[in-house]
Order: sequence, then C-alpha cells, then structure tokens
Amino acid sequence: MTTEPGTSGGAAATPGTSSFSSDAWIEAFRRAVAAQKDVFERHAGIEARSEYEGIGEGGDRTLVIDRLCEDAIFAELERLHEGGQEFTAISEERGTVVFGDGPRRVVIDPIDGSLNARRTIPWHSFSVAVADGDSMADVQLGYVYDFGADEEFIGIRGEGATLDGRSLAVAPGDGLEVLALEATKPERLLAAAEALRGRVYRIRTPGSIAISLCYVAAGRFDAMMSTRSSRSVVAAAVKQIASEAGASVAFEELGPAAAPLDLESRYDVAAARTSGDLETVRAAQRQVP
Repeated sequence: MTTEPGTSGGAAATPGTSSFSSDAWIEAFRRAVAAQKDVFERHAGIEARSEYEGIGEGGDRTLVIDRLCEDAIFAELERLHEGGQEFTAISEERGTVVFGDGPRRVVIDPIDGSLNARRTIPWHSFSVAVADGDSMADVQLGYVYDFGADEEFIGIRGEGATLDGRSLAVAPGDGLEVLALEATKPERLLAAAEALRGRVYRIRTPGSIAISLCYVAAGRFDAMMSTRSSRSVVAAAVKQIASEAGASVAFEELGPAAAPLDLESRYDVAAARTSGDLETVRAAQRQVP
C-alpha cells in the first residue's frame, strides 16, 4: 500500500458510523500515557522489566510491562465505552475485544520497541489508531507517544499532523541523508546496507517502527524501512501521522482498502519524504531476504 504525499488514503465515512470527534479519544490516550509512565517508573531497571507472563494473542512472549501498559489503555477504552462509544479493540496482547456494535476499530500497540523498553533504552513508544472500518483506508486518527523524547505525535484525517501541537510538514526535494532501519537482525542489516550502498549517507537503527515513521513525518529522517514484516497494530497509527505530514508511505503493494486492520496481517513498512525516494527505499527493501 502506498499513500502519496499530501494525502492520508482515507475513505469516506462508513454508513452507520457516528460522526467522529478526536478530542475525547486524544484525552483518553493522554491519560493512558500518564499511567504507562507510572508503570515504567515502578519497573525502573532491566531486571524488573524482564519479567514475562505467557504468550500474547499476537504470538509473542508477553512482558509484565507490556500487560500493565495494555491495562492502562484498556481502562480508558472501558471509560469511553461507558460514555457511549462503541468499537472493537485490536491489541497485540489481548487480541480482539468487542465494546458494543458498530464498525469502528481501535488498533493498539501498548509498547512499540519492547526490547528497548526492557533494556531501559529510551526509544520506545505507545501507538494507537482509531478507524471507521476494518482497513488501513479507514484510519481517522493516529496517536504515538515517544517515551524517550517525551513527545506526542498526532495525525487526524484531513486535518494534518502535529508534534506537541506544532504542525508537521515534510520538506520537498529528494535526498536520503539519514535513513532508519527497523527489525534489523545482523543478516538483514547487512543485506539492507548493501542494497542501500551509494544511495544513503547515514543509517540509524532506533528499534521502534512507530518512532522511525514519526521521525520521517518530523523531517528528522529522510526515510525509513523495515527489514521484515510488521503487524497492522504497529503500522496503522503512524501511517496516518506520516501521510498527513506529506510523506509517502508504503505497505508492500496493497492498496489501502485491501490492507486489513487485524493481528494476522503483516506488511513490510517503508516511508520517505518524497515518492521518488520511497521508490529507492522500496527497491532496496525488496532485496532483503
């Protein structure tokens, strides 16, 4: 899926979907962030953050801090539902949880960059998207909180993207001075670096797909690419932020309406300030085994 600069790939409202107001959702996400900060403060060292408990619905081992951070956002979702909102939540740990009828989806990654969080490396984030249907085309609101930098990124369909309330817009003109690689085991990193030889000046490896995509939106990175596929729970929110800032975003070759918001679907993720640079990045991404 590719979203061209200046567009969010959004679809018209689904029949029967209530009018959307982002304010209540954003305030709920901010309360969840405050609770998540408390989780990290109470689990301050590597040993405390390395406790596991079972397997999440996404198939990965679940850290205690993952569950506690997920509990924080689900407490806020319960509150929204009690206030009249109806939706289905899709989360990496709990899976699909229904809060009433209706087509709205809330797609959650409680901690993007769990390894960083466990090792007390600051680059980890909370990512959540609200959609009025079950595909990437339906995302209305993307919210990412970067705990290391203490920064809030928001993208609202048709209203643009912001960083701590300041509007984001990527700079024009091709040029790959700094590119971020994600999901980088050594063998994939070597293949990606070889494919990018002579095309990129410097490479960074933050360890959080959501942060890397937000940094493209903010102009800090010229582009990013994953070296393996990622779930829609990671991709949905940051797709909205980056595309609303004018960046080009690709999730392989799928069109927006064909890219479902579920735990099973996985996509190679790439983004760049310009469509020309995105093609360069995608060409390199295809060469990574």
